[in-house]
Amino acid sequence: MKLSNIQRFWISFILSIPMLIQMLAMPFHWMMPGYNWIALVTTTIIMAISAAPYWSSAIAAFKKHSANMNTLVAAGTAVAYFYSIFAMFTNRPVYFESAAFVTVFVLLGDAMEEKMHDNASNALSKLMGLQAKDAAVLKDGKFVKVPLDQVQVGDLIRVKPGEKIPVDGEITEGTTTLDESMVTGESMPVVKQVGDTVVGSTINSNGTITFKATKVGADTMLAQIVDLVKKAQTSHAPIQNLTDKISNIFVPAVLIIAILTFMIWYSFLGATAVQAMLFAVSVIVIACPCALGLATPTALMVGTARSAKMGVLIKNGEVLQEVSDLNTVVFDKTGTITVGKPEVTDIVGDQAEVLAIAASVEELSEHPLATAIIKKAEAEDIKTKKVNDFEAIEGKGVKADYNGQTAFVGSNRLLVDIDISREMMNHANELQNQAKTVVYVGLSGEIIGLIAIQDTPKPSSKQAITELKERGLKTVMLTGDNEKVAQAIASEVGIDQVIAGVLPNEKAHHIQKLQANGDKVAFVGDGINDAPALSTADVGIAMGSGTDIAIDSGGIVLVQNDLRGVVRALDISKKTFNRIKLNLFWALIYNTIGIPIAAGLFVGVGLTLSPELAGLAMAFSSVSVVGSSLLLNKTKIAGAN
Repeated sequence: MKLSNIQRFWISFILSIPMLIQMLAMPFHWMMPGYNWIALVTTTIIMAISAAPYWSSAIAAFKKHSANMNTLVAAGTAVAYFYSIFAMFTNRPVYFESAAFVTVFVLLGDAMEEKMHDNASNALSKLMGLQAKDAAVLKDGKFVKVPLDQVQVGDLIRVKPGEKIPVDGEITEGTTTLDESMVTGESMPVVKQVGDTVVGSTINSNGTITFKATKVGADTMLAQIVDLVKKAQTSHAPIQNLTDKISNIFVPAVLIIAILTFMIWYSFLGATAVQAMLFAVSVIVIACPCALGLATPTALMVGTARSAKMGVLIKNGEVLQEVSDLNTVVFDKTGTITVGKPEVTDIVGDQAEVLAIAASVEELSEHPLATAIIKKAEAEDIKTKKVNDFEAIEGKGVKADYNGQTAFVGSNRLLVDIDISREMMNHANELQNQAKTVVYVGLSGEIIGLIAIQDTPKPSSKQAITELKERGLKTVMLTGDNEKVAQAIASEVGIDQVIAGVLPNEKAHHIQKLQANGDKVAFVGDGINDAPALSTADVGIAMGSGTDIAIDSGGIVLVQNDLRGVVRALDISKKTFNRIKLNLFWALIYNTIGIPIAAGLFVGVGLTLSPELAGLAMAFSSVSVVGSSLLLNKTKIAGAN
C-alpha cells in the first residue's frame, strides 16, 4: 500500500519522538538508556518508509545525468544516517537525529502541499456532490421520479420550490427565481421565465417550473467547471520552466559548495571530520529548494480554485503569465457588450395604443423585431387583439385588419403609401441618428407612432469598461455591424476604439494587426465566428453563455454573461501570477541567506545551524510559501463576494 506524504510525516514524527526527548534532555546531562540502538532502529524505519522515495528520485535523476531537489534531501539524510551507523560501531558520537529530523521537516512541507491539494480536490468533489440525486421527468403524461443518470436530453422535468435543478435546460413553463451562487458566484437571486436557461444543481426558490433538459451528465455546466479547474490546477505556468532550470543549476552547485565546505573546514580550519561533515550536511539540507518547487503549483492551485468560485474558469497556468503583460482588451459587440437580442428602447405617440396595434399585428410575424415588440407589450401588460386578413408586404412590413381599420407595421418603405407628419418624421430621423432601427406604426393610412429598437448594452458593460480603463488598459470593439451603430454603442459604454464592418473570418486578422503594433491583446467573445480571434489573441476570454466552440477556444471562461467577469478574471490572474513571483523571490532569498550560515561563515559570532535546525528552517520556508499562496483567498478582487 502506497502511503501519502501526510501519513509518512506522522509515522516519521512519532518515530522521532525518542530522539526529540533525548535532544531536550541533553542540557541536563541525562542519557536515555540504550539510546543509540533506539535511534538506529527508529531512524532506519524512517529512512525505509519516508526517506526512500527521495533516495529513489535522486538515483533516477543521477542515472539520467541530472539532479533535482530530492538529490539534496537524499544526500543530506544518507550522509548523516550512514555516518552515524559507522560512528555507532566505532564508539563515536552519532547523529541519527539529523537524518530523522531532516526527513520529518522535508515531509512537513510536502504534507502541507498534499493537504492543500486534497482540500482543493475535496471542494470540487463536494461541489459535484451538491447535484440532485433524481429528477421528476414527464412520462406518459405524469411526472415520475427517476435517478439522475437516467435523465436524457429532451426530457421535460418539473422542479418545485426549494428543490434543486437536476440538469441544465431551458424553461418551457412557469416563472421563478434561482439561487445560482454556487455556480456563478453571484449572490443575488436570478429571475427565470419561459425561454431562459437553468443550470444543474442550482436551487429553485419560489416557483414551480417545467424545463427541457439540454445537457446531462458530463456535459452539464457544473461538470465542465469541475473538469476545467482540475486541469488548471495540474497545469504549469511557463515560469515553472524557469524554476526547473534554476533547480538543474542550483542542485549541482550546492553539492559542490557542500564538498568545498567539508574540505575547507577539515583541511584548513582545523575542524574534525565529524564537524566538517555536519557543516556540509547543513549546507545540503538548508539549500534544498523545496520552497522553490512549491512556489508555482500552490499559488496556481489556490488562484484557480478561488477564481472558479467567482464564476471565472482559468484553463491553464500559461494564461496567468500572459495576463500580466496585457495592455489591450478587444470585445466582440453582439452578445458580449450588448444583450444580443433587439429590445424596444423608445415609443413615440400614444404608448398604449401604438404597442397594442403593433403587437396585435406582429403576433403573426416571425421577424426578430416582432419578437421585441411583443415582449415589450407583455412587459407593459398591453392586451393584444385578434386581427384579420394578415399580410406580409415583402421588404416593407406587415398589415392586417385591426378593429375594422387597416393597420400597418414596418420600415420607412411604407411611407410611399402612408401619410406621416413632419413632427413624426423629425422624431424618426433623431432615433435613426442614434443608430436605432425605427418601426413605423400606421392606422387607416396615417402613421400614428414610432417604435425604436436596438440591441442595447448589458447593464454591466459600461462599469466593466470603466474599470478596465482605470487599470490602464486600452479597450477596442471589433464588430461586423455598421460604423454608425458600432460608434453609438461604443460611446454609450466608453470604448476607446471601434473597428466596424469586419467579416467573421477577418477578426483574427485584426487581432494580429494589433499584436504587430506591439500590443498584448485579450479578446472577449461568445460566438462561433469569435473562435479564431479567441485562439489568436494572447488571452482568449469566452462568455459562458456562448457557443461550445467559443468556450473551447478561450483560455478563460466566464460562467456569468457579465462583462464585470472580465475585470475579475484579469485581476485574479494577475494577482495569482504576482504571488508566484513573490513566492519564488522569497524562496531564492531564503537559500541565498541560509547557505552561508549553514557553511559556518558566521561561527565567529556564534551563528551556526546544525543539520536538524537547517531542516527545520527549510521546512518553515516551505510553510511560508504555502501560507503566502493561501493568502490569495483573502486578497481583494473587484466585484468578488
